[in-house]
Amino acid sequence: MSRLLDDIIDYNRSFVEQQKYEPYLTSKFPDKKFVILTCMDTRLIELLPASMNIKNGDVKMIKSAGGVVSTAFGGIMRSIIVAIYELGAEEVLVIGHYDCGMGAINPHAMKEKFLARGIEEGTLEILEHSGLHIERWLKGFDDVTESIRSSVSLIRNHPLVPKIPIHGLVIDPKTGKLDVVDEGYAFLER
Repeated sequence: MSRLLDDIIDYNRSFVEQQKYEPYLTSKFPDKKFVILTCMDTRLIELLPASMNIKNGDVKMIKSAGGVVSTAFGGIMRSIIVAIYELGAEEVLVIGHYDCGMGAINPHAMKEKFLARGIEEGTLEILEHSGLHIERWLKGFDDVTESIRSSVSLIRNHPLVPKIPIHGLVIDPKTGKLDVVDEGYAFLER
């Protein structure tokens, strides 16, 4: 039976030896000077950049389940702040998508899956007693546009984010059509 990592390493060895990396050479600084936070959905891997005329080296891309900023001082927010201050990003785009799996997450059912995969009930109880409300932590969203607006607001009002355009969009994962739900330039003009 072939193992995934073995296949990846075999391909990578050939990729490097044949110098197939050369078309992707760029710097760590985004040429188009913006950062995108989007969902980790597999349909967006190539569709999102193609629909926005983005190529390797153009932007900083951050991916998470649902493209959501759920806390002001977590890893997603830290990545956005690093992109702004250290990597030259001058605008932020938060891009969700229709038919997102985070809209259908059932936290109770996921807890059952934890147990089925060998996580002990006692572990879940310890987490709950430690202050992690697992079902709230795992809960997705009911409306992708409201979720995007919420993340945009959190970024825009973060004490460490300068006054720059923060935009919210939703992409159709079939066609690539972008709908603007919060245009950051208008907010700056207020």
